Amino acid sequence: MTSNDAKLTWTTKLVYGVGDVGNAMVVSAIAFFLLAFYTDGALINPALAGTALAVAKIWDAVNDPLFGWVSDRTSSPRFGKRRVYMIFGALPLALTVALLWFIPQGLSDVGNFAWILVSFILFDTMLTLTSVPYYALTSELTTDYDERAGLTTWRMLLGVPAYLVGVAATPIIVGLFELKRTGYAVVGIVYAVVNVISLLGAAAGIRERKEISESQSQTPPLRAFTLTFKNRPFVRLIVAYLVVNVAFTLIQTLLYYLLTYQLGMEAGNVSIVLALLLVSVGVFLFPWKMISDRTSKGPAYAIGLLIGGLAVASTFFLPQGPTPWIYVIAVVAGLGFSTNWVFPWAMVPDVVEIDRLETGEHRAGMYYGVWGFTQKLTQSLGIALSGWVLHWFGYIEGGAVQSAQTLLGIRLFIGPIPLMIFVLTAPLLLWYPITRASHAEVLRQLAAREAAAAD
Repeated sequence: MTSNDAKLTWTTKLVYGVGDVGNAMVVSAIAFFLLAFYTDGALINPALAGTALAVAKIWDAVNDPLFGWVSDRTSSPRFGKRRVYMIFGALPLALTVALLWFIPQGLSDVGNFAWILVSFILFDTMLTLTSVPYYALTSELTTDYDERAGLTTWRMLLGVPAYLVGVAATPIIVGLFELKRTGYAVVGIVYAVVNVISLLGAAAGIRERKEISESQSQTPPLRAFTLTFKNRPFVRLIVAYLVVNVAFTLIQTLLYYLLTYQLGMEAGNVSIVLALLLVSVGVFLFPWKMISDRTSKGPAYAIGLLIGGLAVASTFFLPQGPTPWIYVIAVVAGLGFSTNWVFPWAMVPDVVEIDRLETGEHRAGMYYGVWGFTQKLTQSLGIALSGWVLHWFGYIEGGAVQSAQTLLGIRLFIGPIPLMIFVLTAPLLLWYPITRASHAEVLRQLAAREAAAAD
């Protein structure tokens, strides 16, 4: 679309954002309903399901950085350094999405554990192979500090409605069938088709810059990995995001249980609450972008997390049974958590220039590989912790009435505990070292070095 190093056209941003539509639907369905599918659809013990997912994520310790390094080493003038994986990985990814939401009946506990483990590993492998190169394009389509936030905002502008569809449509589709197991299988097929279309659509419309698509990193894999953790701003961002995203995943996963068992809401009303939350996220994307334009990304991110944390913490005080206050809380939480959709993803590209100043290579793939590993690791930890929380507090599988002890556990781990995590993490973001001015200085040094090399 464009080869401009700084400013991007809105068409480029729009086409790039299309690529995340399918992923957003799948990820939202997993975050909110995968554990519910295992417990209430396939009737599997939550601790068993959560543990299987956590074990499956061990593969992430290898595949995210590995595929990031491989894409850094790729040179494809015809298909692009990153696009080649989007093009040829779209269909295999779709097949694994469908498989994720299907479990054969009659399996033993060992069989269920093995099925969850293998199906999630296959899905995670293909998701990583296509998404790491796709996200690496954020740092390579532009080098401008604010344009990267704008590019990410546009991606989320498409991703949030898709995420909303995944959240709202999943229980509706499941409700169309007498057996929840059947409904979830249909969910997998529908989202698999959308994933293929969106990924191929973005790959067809994006054009990578020639100097990057033809470049190849020469750093060996282990050294490439260790060099990443010598980048101090990146390490600081990783630490903050790791703990924040565990809390965020707890909220996402346990929200279904809070709405269903604490507040006694039917599927239709659950969808309304989730829709309000995500609509609020989408509405406040650009206002937060405008705030960061006047300040910096780190402080804006921290303020948003604290607002969202206070909102969800208030759910601890809601009485048992339906209450209109949950709709207000959903809107305020969406206002705050909107920052979690934009700023971490817009902050990762800024560390890549610091690495390029040190290594002289385009290594965005490795950084997004490590970032993807952190994201999915924290999600798996959050889901696994959610499963264990339900188990510890006496959750009964199959949609039964839950005890006061179970409801207390759900309320604690969806509200006060996440807020405490956000408060402890805030200083890392409020005083984040990469600002607009410091990033501009890094770009100036890179330009001077490249000019000297050309001479």
